[in-house]
Amino acid sequence: MRLVIKILIGIVAVGVLAAGGLFAAYKIWWESDPEPRAEIEETDVTEGGELDGAYTLVPGPAETPSFVGYRATEQFAAAVVESEATGRTSDVTGTFTISDNTVSEVTVTANVQTLTSDREMRDNRIRTLGLESDQFPEATFVLTEPIELPAEPELGETVETTAVGDFTLHGVTNPVEIAVDGRWDGVNIQVVGNLPVVFSDYEMDTPNVGGFVTVRDEAEMEFQVFFEKT
Repeated sequence: MRLVIKILIGIVAVGVLAAGGLFAAYKIWWESDPEPRAEIEETDVTEGGELDGAYTLVPGPAETPSFVGYRATEQFAAAVVESEATGRTSDVTGTFTISDNTVSEVTVTANVQTLTSDREMRDNRIRTLGLESDQFPEATFVLTEPIELPAEPELGETVETTAVGDFTLHGVTNPVEIAVDGRWDGVNIQVVGNLPVVFSDYEMDTPNVGGFVTVRDEAEMEFQVFFEKT
């Protein structure tokens, strides 16, 4: 009987040590410190600007640069522990026009090969798993319906609207509706928004690193971009 008890204690001890080792590995290699959610920045307002015209995406202020990124939930050891991971790229281009309070000809493209998080291992993995950015290096949004603003926005006013268009990710294009916030400060137009993304809708396999770390099938594409008149 004593022998059986010793064996059981040994098994439990090994299990605890193994779990502790896995958890330590997760803390060292995978646990993330996510970026805060994007929100409209209260940039300085400049009087005398004309809203109508053609706009081009710019890097934005140093403290709040333009970016497109992801927000995903990583699960450790069969979802015993979950944490939020974020990755972003400032390698983004885009254009649109405004005429008589109508926004049209919107195109935004992000180089997802340059997505960077706080973990190099994660960044390297998504090049060949899930997003497979080495094979599908671009994500693109193209507006398919003009956005009709009810009136010309006041300087510094945040306007809520919806952008209807085609979103291409992982080589797959789907129609989407993105809730966006926009703000004109007299010089630049800032746009912030997010879009839920189900991996299977874009023919992506859910990333799985040896059964040790997995990712929920639904993530989020988020962005904060600045445009200036050209």
